[in-house]
Amino acid sequence: MTAQIQYADVEVGTELPAASFPVTRATLVRYAGASGDFNPIHWNEKFAKEVGLPDVIAHGMFTMAEAIRVVTDWTGDPGAVVEYGVRFTKPVVVPNDDQGALIEVSAKVAAKLDGNRVRVDLTAMSAGQKVLGMSRAVVQLA
Repeated sequence: MTAQIQYADVEVGTELPAASFPVTRATLVRYAGASGDFNPIHWNEKFAKEVGLPDVIAHGMFTMAEAIRVVTDWTGDPGAVVEYGVRFTKPVVVPNDDQGALIEVSAKVAAKLDGNRVRVDLTAMSAGQKVLGMSRAVVQLA
């Protein structure tokens, strides 16, 4: 696959379509099975509270993966992401109810780079708090 977005068609400040990603306890159990990360802070409410967390929290890598979906959906090619990094600033708290939590992600082109690449800065929020800091991706465009 190749990115469907043309470098010439993108300007600094271009906003990518925002997206929201629901997270439930069932989502966390499925992710734990797929990733092999069975840390009880991600599924055991009693344990999470005993170690000082407000409740069960989403895996950091899961949160990171959900956020980058805004970029991969925009480019049409997950392989277009050549660099990606974040700082985990706040946990995504996932209550034990029918709604769970919501990760809301927005992104915009922050810089045009050499070689048809752009830097995209992402903002990921949950429950009104920024959950990822310094969330940036370098993307290879067509």
